[in-house]
Amino acid sequence: MARILIIGAHGKVALRLAPELVARGDTVTGVIRNPAHEDEVAATGAAPLVADIEHLDEDQLTNIIAGNDAVVWSAGAGGGDPERTYAVDRDAAIRSMDAAAAADVRRYVMVSYFGARLDHGVPEGDPFHAYAEAKADADAHLRASGLDWTIVAPSTLTLDEPTGRIDVSAETSGSVPRADVASTIAAVLADATSVHKTLRFNTGSTPIAEAVAEAPER
Repeated sequence: MARILIIGAHGKVALRLAPELVARGDTVTGVIRNPAHEDEVAATGAAPLVADIEHLDEDQLTNIIAGNDAVVWSAGAGGGDPERTYAVDRDAAIRSMDAAAAADVRRYVMVSYFGARLDHGVPEGDPFHAYAEAKADADAHLRASGLDWTIVAPSTLTLDEPTGRIDVSAETSGSVPRADVASTIAAVLADATSVHKTLRFNTGSTPIAEAVAEAPER
């Protein structure tokens, strides 16, 4: 049993993650920006907490994070506006990492994407460039943070039915159901061997818990 804070709790992955965590006995708090989403988050078994992470400073984030055992960052600006993408996917994410360290909440799981890296290769002018830059910078900051981090980096997300199986050895991006991403996050939180690993994965043939346990360091 653990106390887990999900930042970005109304996202399609987070809404699948929360009930899975609650079902195994974890206490889940879901941070959301829009109060209209409280009921939907509460229906997952998580306790909704309305807070606009884009505009919270590090001290305010520290207060929110304190008392938990782990943080899951599943928030995002949703693309479109580069300025807001940098503000949420990079700057707010980085503040949350620093806040987790200040609150002595060591376990931090970042939901990223398969191709996230400093040399992502997305050209300026491409609509995806700001997101690629923001996620690369946030992931790099997390790796240097001293936290017990794991980066969960799925390929293209689908709404397909879950298979319960993934491939963490894939070198090229494919696709994976959102429900399997949620189950991967849950498995990562329960497996200390995933600390300091980046899991890039597609749907595959290996049961999720087994794949997480066998994931290479990269």
